[in-house]
Amino acid sequence: MKNNINLLLNLLIINLTLLSCEDPTSKKNKTNKNVEEEQHKIEAVLNVNLVSESDLISLGFTKDLVNRVLLNQPYLNFSDFLSIFDEFDKESLFKKVFLPLNLNTANETDFKMIPGVGDKMAHEFEEYRPYLSIDQFKREIGKYVDESEVFRYLNYVFVPVELNTCRETDIKSLPGVGDKMAHEFIEYRPYSNINQFRREIGKYVDEKELKRLERFVYLK
Repeated sequence: MKNNINLLLNLLIINLTLLSCEDPTSKKNKTNKNVEEEQHKIEAVLNVNLVSESDLISLGFTKDLVNRVLLNQPYLNFSDFLSIFDEFDKESLFKKVFLPLNLNTANETDFKMIPGVGDKMAHEFEEYRPYLSIDQFKREIGKYVDESEVFRYLNYVFVPVELNTCRETDIKSLPGVGDKMAHEFIEYRPYSNINQFRREIGKYVDEKELKRLERFVYLK
């Protein structure tokens, strides 16, 4: 019996030693992995300018509303987007579909249309303007909420990019812009005016998509 007790004590000491010696980097990696898993659990909010008929039907929209939403794409300002859903419960609807807001120009009232954003957080969104990148937004707002909440906010906002100076990563942070289009944005630098952007990028997308993309860019 005494030998068994000694054996158990030795095993306990070994386990405690191993735990205390665990690599801090390993702990950090586990933490990062947990955050990523939590982020993936957050249901993505559909961008109203990118949704398809099947997307809207899956949300339970009526055929008439589906047609109205699609007919008016792309939505270039928030008031046009809101007018489509006047008679609906926006609090629950905007958890599913939304028009991303320009962090540098949207007003506080519009920010408060984001589910879960009240007076204080809407104020903080404005407080750190101008935003030069989405990374700046994540860093500043991350002072007030956890990473998963910051990640959720990214469904609802964007930071416009200066066409001649922005990084490729900034372009790819824009809603619905992937590697290929980011490459094309950079390929035609320097841009002398917005008409040049329309002409060059218009080689790859139709007029509706070009209008949607133009909402995300500017020239100094």
